[in-house]
Formats: sequence, C-alpha cells, structure tokens
Amino acid sequence: MDNSSASVERIAGGAGAALTGPDLARAALQAAREQSAARHRTRRTKPGFAAPRRRRGWSGPRPDDRDPQPLGRLAARIATERGWVDRLSGGQVFARWASLVGADVAEHTKPVALKDGELTVQAQSTAWATQLRLLQRQILKRIGEDVGRDVVRRIRVQGPAAPSWRHGPRHIPGRGPRDTYG
Repeated sequence: MDNSSASVERIAGGAGAALTGPDLARAALQAAREQSAARHRTRRTKPGFAAPRRRRGWSGPRPDDRDPQPLGRLAARIATERGWVDRLSGGQVFARWASLVGADVAEHTKPVALKDGELTVQAQSTAWATQLRLLQRQILKRIGEDVGRDVVRRIRVQGPAAPSWRHGPRHIPGRGPRDTYG
C-alpha cells in the first residue's frame, strides 16, 4: 500500500469506512495536500537545503520567451517550425509579381503555378510570351535577389490558350467544326 492510499484511509477514518464518489475525491485531495505540505516541511528542515525558489511571474530586465513578441517574429517562427518557408516564398513571387517584372510586363502576364522551382507564367499573346522568354534571365535574377535564391530556378512561359470548341457535356470525336466549312 503506497503513502497516498494510507493517507486516504487515515483521513476516511480507518479501514472499515468505504468511501465512494465525492467523499473519496475529497479524501484523496486532502491526502495530496498533506503529502505536499510534508514534502515542503522536510526540504526546509534538512540541513544544507535551501528553501525552494519561487518562479517569478515576470521575466525581469533581460529578454525572455515570456515577453510579448512582435507578430511577424511569431509568424516567422511558426512557418519555420512547420516547414512553410518554401511555400511562403513562392507566395511572395505571386504577390509581388508587378514589382518583380515591371508594370508593363505584369499587365500582360500572370504567374499561374510554382512547383518544384518551376514557375509557370501565362501570357496574353504570343508576342508577350516571346518577350517574356527573352527577359527570362533578368526575371530569374530579380526574383533571386528580392524573394530568395532557389525559390524559382526555371520559368516556363505559356502563350494564350486556344479556344475550345467543346460546348456541353457530350462530344463526338473528330475534327470539330472545321469539317463543315467546305
């Protein structure tokens, strides 16, 4: 029988009394309080032991983890702990696209996807797609300087999407509307 069981029995009035429910809980709480008080009394009375130190409720004059932290620093720490840094850097490319490539280019192009260091960019016309291919090295350099190295290693440029002749849920294979023109 351990000390807590003995204390509960002693408080309950001996081995003959059977406690249940709230009375048992009260007896166990009283026994735990007595054991804690006895532990603190023995620490103070033993020679060579100092009184237990109380932890202050404030951090004192030096910086501490318990001090209020700026929200940006907390967000950066959470992103690092959870491995979100790469995705957030990729999000920077999308958010700052106009400042990275310039207003003229941003007006006619838009980033579509970033996967494994490859940025896919959609251009409004084939002329702008060609222009973006020519500016590819400068854009990669600028992204590396402003957002971070190895965030974007390659740019894939897509021209405008061709119109789809499919309308509705059913489709018959073939050349489409071209075979009726002549």
